[in-house]
Amino acid sequence: MFNAALQLHLPIELVSEPTLAEYLPGPNAEAVAAIRGTAIGGGEPFIFLFGPPETGKSHLLQAACLAAAQVGRQAHYIPLGRAGIEPDILESLERLDLVALDDVERIAGAPIWERAVFDLFNRLRERRRALIAAASAPPDDLALGLPDLRSRLHWGPRYRLLPLTERDIEALLCAAARRRGMPLPAEVTRYILTHHPRHPSALLELVARIDSLSLREQRPPTIPLVRRVMRGGEELL
Repeated sequence: MFNAALQLHLPIELVSEPTLAEYLPGPNAEAVAAIRGTAIGGGEPFIFLFGPPETGKSHLLQAACLAAAQVGRQAHYIPLGRAGIEPDILESLERLDLVALDDVERIAGAPIWERAVFDLFNRLRERRRALIAAASAPPDDLALGLPDLRSRLHWGPRYRLLPLTERDIEALLCAAARRRGMPLPAEVTRYILTHHPRHPSALLELVARIDSLSLREQRPPTIPLVRRVMRGGEELL
């Protein structure tokens, strides 16, 4: 939790700790630079991200919170619309240095939620705190019933995140393997890119599973080993 010192008891735990360094910018370098600036306290007070799935919106929001924590700032990531989360989770968040709101489209058309986000935006602005929000579409394309909230979402720079190119996807795969101390031979890389979905999240999950089996069997990744991982099976769990 990035804001444990405040003891706000927000029930959101990150499965991992994604970092900005792990995000391959590709065509999104300008957005990543802006997010880094806001996270560490020297950038825009509000940023809005949007784009299709697999462009890393959630990764960037979570990584921004981690980057803020690493320089002594207090931050929190909230995935809007997740089951079990109520609007009152947004209360008192203006005490933080940075709030990251994900999946804004999921609260569109829900008056109580829209008002809660609008009020939080105003409180953060009054306190000169930072907010990064993300959605699947730009503000004008969201089915928001509160015009003032849509207006607020235009108050800072907006970045459309673009999918990675084929070359970027290969670079992402290889970089993820290197971070685990598991460089992939060229033939293994080609095999993965030919036989596995090229979505970034799917590739990162695959690398983690390959690494797990490779360590368990104390042998480097080979095409037969990768093939076993792709097939799945209880022996890999």
